[in-house]
Amino acid sequence: MRSASEGNGRWTFLTNHAHVLLSIASDPEVRLRDIADAVGITERAAQRIVSSLVADGYLVRSRVGRRSHYEVTADLSLRHSIESHHTVGELVRLLSEGEAAEPASRSASSEPQQL
Repeated sequence: MRSASEGNGRWTFLTNHAHVLLSIASDPEVRLRDIADAVGITERAAQRIVSSLVADGYLVRSRVGRRSHYEVTADLSLRHSIESHHTVGELVRLLSEGEAAEPASRSASSEPQQL
């Protein structure tokens, strides 16, 4: 039986928009360069995604000195009709659960977990 990591191509369950949103939710003052590195996209692509999320109200951007500060608008619904009854805040909470406990759970199992 093949494992999930042996599938054809490199795809993920979440879009780059979701990855960018989660990066910002975990660090509201993250730099575009760091978002791009974390997500695996260009800095320009990260900038376009952030601008799109701001334009659609999912992020609020403000300046703090020379840096941007972002705030996730947690009460907005997800865009696709299948999950539109859920909010962005629910998504962030769901995918952020256990991050603090991750090192302890990793010590119990040496196998990395993939989503």
